[in-house]
Amino acid sequence: MATTDHTYPFAGIVGMADLKLALLLNAVSPAIGGVLVRGEKGTAKSTMVRGLAALLPPVSVVPGCPYSCDSADPDPGCPAGPHHGAGGVMRPVTLAELPVGATEDRLAGSLDIERVLTAGTTAFQPGLLAAAHRGVLYVDEVNLLHDHLVDLLLDAAALGVNYVEREGISVRHASRFLLVGTMNPEEGELRPQLLDRFGLTVEAAASHDPAERAEVVRRRLAFEAGPVSFVSRFSADTNALASQVAEARARLPHVDLPDAVLRQICSVCGAFGVDGMRADLVTARTAIALAAWAGRDVVTGEDVRTAARLALPHRRRRDPFDAPGLDEQALDDALREASSQNPDSPDNPEDPGDGPQDPDDDPGGPRGRPEGADGSGTPSAKSRPPAATPPATPGAPATPTAPFRARLLTVPGVGEGAPGRRSAARGPFGRTVGARVPPSRPFALHIPATVRAAAVRGAAVEGTPRIRLAPADLRQAVREGREGNLILFAVDASGSMAARQRMRAVKGAVLSLLLDAYQRRDKVGLVTFRGTGAEVALPPTSSVEAAARRLTSLATGGRTPLAAGLAQAARVLATERLRDPRRRPLLVVVTDGRATSGSDTDLARAAALLTRAGTACVVVDCESSVLRLGLAGQLAARLQATLFRLDELEAGSGLAGVARQVSRQLARGRAA
Repeated sequence: MATTDHTYPFAGIVGMADLKLALLLNAVSPAIGGVLVRGEKGTAKSTMVRGLAALLPPVSVVPGCPYSCDSADPDPGCPAGPHHGAGGVMRPVTLAELPVGATEDRLAGSLDIERVLTAGTTAFQPGLLAAAHRGVLYVDEVNLLHDHLVDLLLDAAALGVNYVEREGISVRHASRFLLVGTMNPEEGELRPQLLDRFGLTVEAAASHDPAERAEVVRRRLAFEAGPVSFVSRFSADTNALASQVAEARARLPHVDLPDAVLRQICSVCGAFGVDGMRADLVTARTAIALAAWAGRDVVTGEDVRTAARLALPHRRRRDPFDAPGLDEQALDDALREASSQNPDSPDNPEDPGDGPQDPDDDPGGPRGRPEGADGSGTPSAKSRPPAATPPATPGAPATPTAPFRARLLTVPGVGEGAPGRRSAARGPFGRTVGARVPPSRPFALHIPATVRAAAVRGAAVEGTPRIRLAPADLRQAVREGREGNLILFAVDASGSMAARQRMRAVKGAVLSLLLDAYQRRDKVGLVTFRGTGAEVALPPTSSVEAAARRLTSLATGGRTPLAAGLAQAARVLATERLRDPRRRPLLVVVTDGRATSGSDTDLARAAALLTRAGTACVVVDCESSVLRLGLAGQLAARLQATLFRLDELEAGSGLAGVARQVSRQLARGRAA
């Protein structure tokens, strides 16, 4: 099947063998569950995905059915049915693209306004989940997708059905699709629930070989100069790949997975400590597809190795800052161990790693055998082994302890900041929760509410045969979602914090909060205070990695200018309010509360600057002595802040309702 004139042919893409293989295996066996393509911008991720659709065999559909019902086995519950005796037509597979800024109505479907206005009947207008049925759903920048859309995707991917219950509509339709997502890891990670839904993951990276890079540029220029001739140049290769996909699909049901090989798959998945059984299923399906793609009728040990390399990197338990990846040596060791426990394992060489190796085979690089973790993929306090204390070097910064999954800290109230994953917000993105009379223009129109308002007004006027809209009928959509915040850390680096174990714990805790900020798309900043004053170690930025580097190299010593640290934080926040007034800040003060530099008047004045501005604050008490002085508690009272100890930062540590406490304390402060 040839590609269209405007689509870069899949066969014309240079290199990236792993990505091509992962996409082709999903074309052979859609049950694998799709592909997540991780990589920096400009690596042809989107180009390859769009070229994949041309390789998929055409499908037989019921004529005129917007839900792509199979003519040989139509869905008995199809909203456009019944389809008895409707016949069938062949058409190419649909590639439905979900943009980052899409609305819930566009994805799941909504009320058909044209039918309402012209016929006066309630009808459903299908969305992208209907268009993607029996096809490909492509999500570019999937890690930037809003959470409410992610939830809809999760439900549809898990059930194979899309349910719509709103605006007077109750619709259910089949929605089984090949999910392909691309993302740039620098812009944030995926929620674990969605990450696990992707069957395979591949790291896409530009080649460093000058000859290969030159060939990429040469082909791209040729395509732009003459798309038709360029597609014709690769039409034979494209048709050959499409035929191979069709043949592999036909062979797939007849491929044998020996019980010994199945036990090997389960042993390898267990060795890498993956959660649940989805990894075992995906690895088995991928190994079967590999055998079918290669024209074999039996799965071999090498199929298992290749399948594990594609199916396990994003599922293994790993440290939070690690990118997905597998240690090739650890995989070979696990395969050898499985073979030694299972002498009947066929076609399993002495050393699966023998032979030439592609240095790009491991997209994540060596990581070592992962340790235990909780269900989130983040090491928990109970399963995480105690970190060894490095030898003390005079004057050297303390190394952080292992990061953990931090509790969620939110800014109270409802904001209107940039889309993110932390605090509640209302704005142009998010779940539609209601409608209101618009206070000004322009605004997001809530069409069903507008139609209802016009219908109610028209019903009161005799002789009005149809709905006629008036300006007073217009309604604005009210949407609720999540926003990203500015998380400003004010870290006490004075001599009272210099006890090596304490500073290691402080850095580990702040590092964990930085990881949380990275995942929730926050801006972060770092203010440190010690000696005679405070400094901005890192101005507010979206680069959480830069904050982590500054934190790791932070040295300690000297007196404790607490007032100077708070005053510096107030100045940073005041500047940021002018630059980005919609992004609400959260100040996290990490200290034991001892102020050995500056007067109490200075401290009171600095605290007043923050409270008058309505800054939400959290004070992390780092005091570790048996006889606690409670100075951090006194500071929290000045700042009208939430107070908790360093060991209460970890999620599930027992301090519940942090956001509610902050909200109550701020409310008391405003009342006073």
